[in-house]
Amino acid sequence: MLKIRNLTYRINGRTLIEGADATVPDGAKVGLVGRNGCGKTTLFNIICGKLAAESGDIEISDGQRLGRVTQEAPGTEASLIATVLAADTERTALLAEAETATDPHRIGEIHTRLADIDAYSAQARAASILAGLGFDDAAQQRPCSSYSGGWRMRVALAAVLFLEPDLLLLDEPTNYLDLEGTVWLETYLARYPHTVVVISHDRDLLDTVARQIIHVDNGKLVTYRGNYSEFERLRREKAELAQKRAVKQAEERAHLQAFVDRFRAKASKARQAQSRIKKLEKMAFIEPVLDETMPPIRIPAPKRTLSPPIIAVERGVIGYGDTPVLRRLNLRIDDDDRIALLGANGNGKSTLAKLLAGRLPLMEGTTTRADRMEIAYFAQHQLDELRPAESPFDHVRARLRYEGEAEVRAKVAQMGLAGERMDTPARDLSGGERAKLLLGLATMNGANLLILDEPTNHLDIDSRAALIDAINSYEGAVILISHDRYLVEACVDRLWLVGEGTVKPFDDDMEAYRALIIGNARKSRSEAAEKPAERMSAQDRRREAAEARAALAPLKKKMQAAERAIAKAEAEIEKRDALLADPSLYTKDPAKAAAISQERARWVEARESAEEEWMTHAEAYEAAEAETALS
Repeated sequence: MLKIRNLTYRINGRTLIEGADATVPDGAKVGLVGRNGCGKTTLFNIICGKLAAESGDIEISDGQRLGRVTQEAPGTEASLIATVLAADTERTALLAEAETATDPHRIGEIHTRLADIDAYSAQARAASILAGLGFDDAAQQRPCSSYSGGWRMRVALAAVLFLEPDLLLLDEPTNYLDLEGTVWLETYLARYPHTVVVISHDRDLLDTVARQIIHVDNGKLVTYRGNYSEFERLRREKAELAQKRAVKQAEERAHLQAFVDRFRAKASKARQAQSRIKKLEKMAFIEPVLDETMPPIRIPAPKRTLSPPIIAVERGVIGYGDTPVLRRLNLRIDDDDRIALLGANGNGKSTLAKLLAGRLPLMEGTTTRADRMEIAYFAQHQLDELRPAESPFDHVRARLRYEGEAEVRAKVAQMGLAGERMDTPARDLSGGERAKLLLGLATMNGANLLILDEPTNHLDIDSRAALIDAINSYEGAVILISHDRYLVEACVDRLWLVGEGTVKPFDDDMEAYRALIIGNARKSRSEAAEKPAERMSAQDRRREAAEARAALAPLKKKMQAAERAIAKAEAEIEKRDALLADPSLYTKDPAKAAAISQERARWVEARESAEEEWMTHAEAYEAAEAETALS
């Protein structure tokens, strides 16, 4: 269990966390959310002991192992599989000692401990995790140094997942993953047997994995039950209620103050005035809800209208040097198309994006482009092209030399960088703010085609919502590459699948594509499991099937018990709703009406508890059933 008590942390005179409390029970799946810069990563650093809090306590249950992805990606000559296996230092040390130990008693202890930590299946587990994150058998044997930083971060993630710590802390784990890796990670974390706390701006991941949300809000840690969608609903209802209370109190305070101001000087009303003054002093001030509306992002409309198609490719072949990456390209893009490119990293999505952006020529075939077409191309690696010492205002001023200061500042504000942020050096902007600046610079000329390659990395959820609004309001064509399913579903109407050396339409939705990814992953694991082992006899298969059914039976009974509890609670609620529907009850017997209302509230709480219990057992049942199907 993780307990945070009265925690306060300040940096450079700014309070990030103040008097914060939270409890994370064992086995919980928690999403840690909040605006960029609110202190989420700082909280992780305090939990890990890398930062010291000004006051308060962090308590972790005795003996619990804590795991977090290292900040530096491994870049050694060791293979990927060896790097992941080496993360388990106890296993490595025991295996080394087993090679040299001569004392029979010690040898027995070593092998007993190796069996306890499941050391003999370690290679298979490590390979399975690496495969889920996008590394096939051949890739797992290559040295880490042969991969770029983003791919190495996947190896670092694989290493901490392989360790299977009791408390797993993940900070934006999908930033370096493609959609396939993200879907695999969602499934893995949903089945993870220990506690997970994940910082993420990926709504789908939080909805799939989290059963509790901790919101970092004005220095406090506010806990909500349920996934992210449930959190949003509850927070909205809570904010609306608080706003109503604040308005009502303001009206009451104004009424009392008006009485005091009017009658304080009159002797006949002095006592009443003093009474109201005391009431005003005792009245706890209700803070009005702060407007956290994200500054909107605006993408300028195309300067001119073009006749479709704006790009057409026939019999195209593209690649690098003499090596083709994609063949048989027959593509058409119209002026109002919204297209997402699907497929695993390394299949050629970014290569296709470069072709469409005019940054990579065809090796064979023909490309037709509309005259005077403007293309805006955004890719995460371009963040390094920003000038660190210059502010967003300076970057835009360099593009608009003949515009006045007011016009330049208005253009920066349209990028979602308002107030002091437009004068902040680029090196001091957050990753999300730099992404907004880069997107604004790419689109400021009024492009006809917008190509976005992973635009949401480093954007918080509110910024992603602003980006969705901006894309949907944009009047030109869009090509989108993203691991964020929510963004894809909200912004595109056509899907292209990049794989097997070509590009073809995917005539289904994102949920079907997610199912395809999971199905392919299960098939791969099943085939990998069958390779080293001989086929089981029919008797062995029957025995394993019987054991699997026996293991599932207790979970099924618990689900059925929870279903009965839900049904009973709903019946009791319906009874009380029928009684409360009688208007005369409130006039004849108000006390009875109040008692029935309280009973109804208790049954509602009982139903919610039973539903939560059912969901917990259902998830465990589905996970066990899936494992049975794969075994």
